Amino acid sequence: MASERITLTVPGPHGDREVGLSSPDRVLWPQSGITKRELAEYITAVSAPFLAANGDRPVSLERFPDGVDGESFFSKNPPKGAPDFVESVTVTYNSGRRHPQLTLTETAAALWAVQMNTVVFHPWASRTADTDNPVELRIDLDPQPGTDFADAVPAAHGLREVLREAGLEPWLKTSGNRGIHVFCPIEPTHEFLDVRHAVIAAGRELERRMPKKVTTNWWKEERGERIFVDFNQANRDRTMAGAYSPRSLPGATVSTPITWDEVDDCDPAAFTVRSIPERLAERGDPWEGFAAEPGSIQTLLEWWERDLADGLGELPFPPEFPKMPGEPPRVQPSRARKPDA
Repeated sequence: MASERITLTVPGPHGDREVGLSSPDRVLWPQSGITKRELAEYITAVSAPFLAANGDRPVSLERFPDGVDGESFFSKNPPKGAPDFVESVTVTYNSGRRHPQLTLTETAAALWAVQMNTVVFHPWASRTADTDNPVELRIDLDPQPGTDFADAVPAAHGLREVLREAGLEPWLKTSGNRGIHVFCPIEPTHEFLDVRHAVIAAGRELERRMPKKVTTNWWKEERGERIFVDFNQANRDRTMAGAYSPRSLPGATVSTPITWDEVDDCDPAAFTVRSIPERLAERGDPWEGFAAEPGSIQTLLEWWERDLADGLGELPFPPEFPKMPGEPPRVQPSRARKPDA
């Protein structure tokens, strides 16, 4: 039986806060036996780098009321009754609708999210001061069936060369599963569609250099056993698990910042809710100073224009998006109507 409610006292920028935690002994990860209390202790232990990566920006909470083996849903808007230290910012969604979205500004707010059964935190690439212009260029290197993390590693190294040639400095983290996330801090001077085009330009350049290893094909039937450069993760309101966010996988893995020196021998399964606090205590945060020197996407946008001139146009958007200018038909090639012979 789940235990009674407990109260956690945590320091913050405005003094100590008390955060209630109901059913602290409820098991969230059955395979690992990790409880809601352990998740709260984890978030407290990693709060400084966690908030540096995920705070002060719109965030979506992926909530699992019955643990990671149960149903989940996303929370974007602040619910009624949320404490006053849980803040929000008004954002514009792809439909044009504007609505308040949650933000996390201190440890107590992150613990409140745990109380609400949040397991995965999905931050936007923009900050609250200007939610329309991203401060990060994000690229998800997604292994396809027949490939794994080890196959994503050479793609990550190749992508690092491409991005450096474009004047950007890439940082990386594990996805918490099989993939690799490559991030570049950028100046907030361009809106999401421009950043998406910059990601596509980088992905196409990487694909030209590693055609047997990497693909930008949106349709799964065309990807083969290659690493997919998921350019659509750069869209407005499309997010991936944030740095130091747990994942809803059996091993309670964490999307973990790593150094380029680590990636070749990295075992992403070793980075878990139970292991990351010790890793941070021993090694520090590999993303410390991440946002100190933001770069420009101008060169990548020049590459985008170059590719347009060469006949490479817009790529498909996710199905929930409105039809976008220049977008090809949203139908997989095998189902597309063929012209009469």
